[in-house]
Amino acid sequence: MSSIAKVAVSLDQALLRKVDELVRARGFESRSEVIRTAIEEKIRKMDRRRLARECAKLVPKFERALAEEGLAEEAAAWPEY
Repeated sequence: MSSIAKVAVSLDQALLRKVDELVRARGFESRSEVIRTAIEEKIRKMDRRRLARECAKLVPKFERALAEEGLAEEAAAWPEY
């Protein structure tokens, strides 16, 4: 694990009550763990959405042709057994 840095976060009372409820009801060790987990989950979701957007840009027919072209060139360079 990398080094830990402390940050101050301002939350309204309603959100803080929800964080405290998660600590009590869901077995988190602390408010910090709840907030850290929430941030990690949000970042993972954002990364997956970014990957999905990039994948949506791919043209399957073109990608397949590109892959097959590469395989054909590699196969020609393989020694015969």
